[in-house]
Amino acid sequence: MRKTIVALALATTSLIGLASCGENKKTDIVESGTYQGKAEEVEADEKEIYVRTADNKLLELYFTESTTLTKAGAPATFDAIKEGDQVEVTVEKKGNRMEPVSVNILQ
Repeated sequence: MRKTIVALALATTSLIGLASCGENKKTDIVESGTYQGKAEEVEADEKEIYVRTADNKLLELYFTESTTLTKAGAPATFDAIKEGDQVEVTVEKKGNRMEPVSVNILQ
């Protein structure tokens, strides 16, 4: 009986963990332009960041080969971005996605 309870508890925990993976975030599409905000989440494996703008929009940005990244105006690598950093992003709207042209880490 005890093994059954433990097995059920582990199965339930695993299902809850799987359900939270790949969580869909409500992101916004904005017009091409330059925006300031906070790096809310940084996904190094995907070279992706989520930026919360001053007007509470959430931008999902996947870096491309042509995205330039700077920190206080000097060239930087992707690992320089940390969650909570203030950033300025210049984006280009391409259909239903946002392409980051440049990202500047302000702090």
